[in-house]
Amino acid sequence: MINHSSSDFASNPFTVTVSRGPIIESRHQVIAVISDAKGKLVRSWGDVRNAVYLRSAIKPLQAIPLVETGAADALDVTEQELSLACASHNGEVAHVDAVSEWLKRIGLGINDLECGTHWPKYEAAALELAGAGLAPSAAHNNCSGKHSGFLSTAVYMKENTQGYIHLDHPVQQRIVKVLEDFTDLDLSRAPIGTDGCSIPTIAIPLDKAALAMARFADPSKLEAGRASACHRIQTAVAKFPHMIAGTDRLCTALDGAAHGKVIAKVGAEAVYLAALPELGLGIALKALDGADRAAEVALGALLEDLGVVTEDIHKSADPYFHPILRNRNDIVVGRLEAVFD
Repeated sequence: MINHSSSDFASNPFTVTVSRGPIIESRHQVIAVISDAKGKLVRSWGDVRNAVYLRSAIKPLQAIPLVETGAADALDVTEQELSLACASHNGEVAHVDAVSEWLKRIGLGINDLECGTHWPKYEAAALELAGAGLAPSAAHNNCSGKHSGFLSTAVYMKENTQGYIHLDHPVQQRIVKVLEDFTDLDLSRAPIGTDGCSIPTIAIPLDKAALAMARFADPSKLEAGRASACHRIQTAVAKFPHMIAGTDRLCTALDGAAHGKVIAKVGAEAVYLAALPELGLGIALKALDGADRAAEVALGALLEDLGVVTEDIHKSADPYFHPILRNRNDIVVGRLEAVFD
């Protein structure tokens, strides 16, 4: 359990420590917040009202227009593909094949993806591809599922499929509207950067990100079509967790083992967002130094304190929540843990 100070709203970040032998070798500072769907902050650490880029952690919200416009039903988007639309995937064969088939079904191809190309994130998949003398395509990009969802919406709405990555395209404008609705913010003057896959990434205060995830977790106060979209996305991720990340990834391990109790998504630079449907809560956190290992440990600590970590989750996610450091001879040399003032 987290040892809280007298106030539930601590002003300082908490720390994820890295120990080697008898001493702490490194420290990562983490800002985090837990919110309900009305915007009440349950707990908070650090300056969570400062805006951060949420990066790929926001993908479950970016997938909402795919469903609520009617595109998913009209284009026969499967639950597997809906999970893939929320993914930062490994570029494994299952991911690449699914993207290729999805695009083919809607009359497009891999060349229509504007996410760019990189080698698979999963080493075994990259080695297999290189061993076959092949080069990666845009379908191997970890965001290709999300972009397939964008293209599907554009096709259904009879919009130009070229340039869908730009802020002024209707695809991106629908996403901005979703984010504004879920955060209660006017984002017209928010700082905007360019994400790794070339779409806009909008800076949002961490407390508002947690609010957005709480509303995604508990959409009962939302319009019926939007609430249905949230439920469908949650169900798809829980049923097909491999599609949202892949082998040896926390998102897949956690979302699969949670059976719908937790929908968690990582973003670049050590951001994590999570929705807890049964509790109606949202979690948003960021390791300030961008270390993913710290963000994973921090997420585990918050989930454990909220009492949602079941035995199944422990079995699947503890290697990420409570990592043991081993050297090249497989000797245990250290560990990571969250430390709260």
